[in-house]
Amino acid sequence: MQSSSSSPTSVPFIPTGFDRRDQPSLWVTRHSEMIRPGGRVLDLACGRGRHTRWLTRRGFQLTAVDADTQAIAELAGLRNVDALCADLESGGWPLPGQRFDAVVITNYLYRPLMRHVAHALDAGGLVIYETFMQGNERFGRPRSPEYLLAPGELLEWSVSEGLELVAFEEGETSIPRPAVVQRLCARRPSRH
Repeated sequence: MQSSSSSPTSVPFIPTGFDRRDQPSLWVTRHSEMIRPGGRVLDLACGRGRHTRWLTRRGFQLTAVDADTQAIAELAGLRNVDALCADLESGGWPLPGQRFDAVVITNYLYRPLMRHVAHALDAGGLVIYETFMQGNERFGRPRSPEYLLAPGELLEWSVSEGLELVAFEEGETSIPRPAVVQRLCARRPSRH
């Protein structure tokens, strides 16, 4: 596992599971401590809402977006959650002009949305991203290059968008099941 961090002490790779339905990713929990207290967070392609639920319990205001109508209906009744059912891959960016203190994305990749993700960050806002990369096809789904990051792709994207690196990791994990992943935490520079 390769990792880099903007601080001199890089936290070692922590294997996280992609099969855990209710437990938040350790990458998300670790870096969510840097989100402005009580801030607005976008959980993009939120699925069943494991991060939405976990973050609302910590006092954040969530916007949860997914194409799964049943999952969104379950999240719609939660306090401090704005749940939005949207097809992210054919319906365009569903939140024009909205800004967030953080955007969380796990186990999802649709490259045409990435520029929107960066522009949805308020000054000082974080993107916390964790998904599969090339090499994962030998372990299971996803296998299509369309859904697998190239080595260093998230890092290159963050630099191209003018984001400041907080932490980056990529490589193979075996817990709870074998997978090849890439993880990034980056911040939109604060206004001066």
